[in-house]
Amino acid sequence: MRPYTIDGKTYYPTMVSVGDYFSGVASWYGKDFHGKKTSNGEVYNMNDMTAAHKTLPMNTMLKVTNLKNNKSIVVRVNDRGPFVGSRIIDLSYNAATRLDLVAHGTGPVGLEVIGFSGVISPGGAPQQSVEQSDYLVQIGAFKNKDGAYRYAKSNTNVNNRYNAIVKEGTFVNEPIYRVWLKGFASEDEAGDFISKGLFKGAFIVKE
Repeated sequence: MRPYTIDGKTYYPTMVSVGDYFSGVASWYGKDFHGKKTSNGEVYNMNDMTAAHKTLPMNTMLKVTNLKNNKSIVVRVNDRGPFVGSRIIDLSYNAATRLDLVAHGTGPVGLEVIGFSGVISPGGAPQQSVEQSDYLVQIGAFKNKDGAYRYAKSNTNVNNRYNAIVKEGTFVNEPIYRVWLKGFASEDEAGDFISKGLFKGAFIVKE
């Protein structure tokens, strides 16, 4: 989950939840990489059902659907990439073959997070979740509810990793709407984030 830099661009692995959905262009990689190490240290096997993604946690299980023919497969993320244009995922040769993507090279897909660490129930329901701590960072507080939700919406996916939520409460018997960022793996990570100074007056809260 550590940030990394490719060709001068830094990528920030992000926490995700079961049910999260993304769409974009998929590509695939095959024999030129067969037998070489992936980003998590495994040996790439073009016949396995695996994939490369720039920011999803390693071992995220994805349901990938070819949006042209509605064919679906399940893959496990064990590599980083693709770093070409706007492509969202790089599929193994076997995975791309099952989606009928090999001949075209690329194609539009939908990605749904269905589990983690390779643990999925027979019905496709997740058995495990990405570990998050109960430490959050408060980045704002509002008396106006609409203002709080607008601020939260404008701060979704901060650093391609943290998402804003609104926590409703009271202060001196008046409604107050606090905006918190979630997705921190530990108190130290939350503290490191605050130290970067992206949000003036931000502080750690524990839910």
